[in-house]
Amino acid sequence: MKAPSRNKRPGFSRRAQYGLFFSYVIAVTGILVGLGLVVAAHFDPTGFGTIRGAALDTTAPVSGAARGVVRGAGGVVDAIGAYFYAGSKNVAMARELDRDRAALVRARILALENERLRRMLKLVENRGGSIAVARIVGSTGVSSRRYATLDAGSAQGVRPGQPVRSPEGLVGRVVDAGMIASRVLLITDNASVVPVRLARGGAPALAAGRGDGSIEIRPLGAGGNPFNRGDIVLTSGTGGLYPPDVPVAVILRKDGDVAIGWPLANPSQLDYAMVEQPFAGLPPPLEPTKPARP
Repeated sequence: MKAPSRNKRPGFSRRAQYGLFFSYVIAVTGILVGLGLVVAAHFDPTGFGTIRGAALDTTAPVSGAARGVVRGAGGVVDAIGAYFYAGSKNVAMARELDRDRAALVRARILALENERLRRMLKLVENRGGSIAVARIVGSTGVSSRRYATLDAGSAQGVRPGQPVRSPEGLVGRVVDAGMIASRVLLITDNASVVPVRLARGGAPALAAGRGDGSIEIRPLGAGGNPFNRGDIVLTSGTGGLYPPDVPVAVILRKDGDVAIGWPLANPSQLDYAMVEQPFAGLPPPLEPTKPARP
């Protein structure tokens, strides 16, 4: 038995024959309509304009619907693009805000540093007995002994026994001096005693370090405890070491016959300090006595 051929002509399929016939009809019709339109446009422009207007009226709704679909799709695309663009702008603005905040913090730090330096410079200009302005490179804040280290020593004229202060107040006195560094006994050390007076009224007292960062203020006059919370005590100049009227501490509370204060010049928050000459001058060094000749 012979197998059917795979390549059949259209004549063997009635549906294919009808499809081919209608294709020819549509093609011929299109050619005739086109020729008719060309002839009408050439010989009857007015009638051709009417036909063209009718065609425009017929296709306008379809074009409008298609344009709406296109614009809707475009709007969706624009919305998506705007969303991602806004997200990227928000990220960029957040980064810029972080940079501005960091710059503002740095500017504030520099402003505070400049203010400290200006106050220190003014202090040096107003006091002719200054020896050196030195950076505080270290301080003890946890032990009972309270010391600070300055980056200035005997090469800059620093000697033991010289008072040390800052624009905020009294820091302490020099106890050891090397060539390029020196050690300062802070007024909060339990071995430090500073003659002071009450700024309000001038009552004399002694300020002694307690070794815990605070200061004990003991009045010297009779009549009870004259100190109140918030009072300021200043150096009195008694003893000839510390110059008078240097701020020392602020009173925090009363404790029986004494008052507890906090130093106004906190070494942990200071960058620079100034070494000064003693108020009454250092005593001259003792000369060794020579044995008498027989």
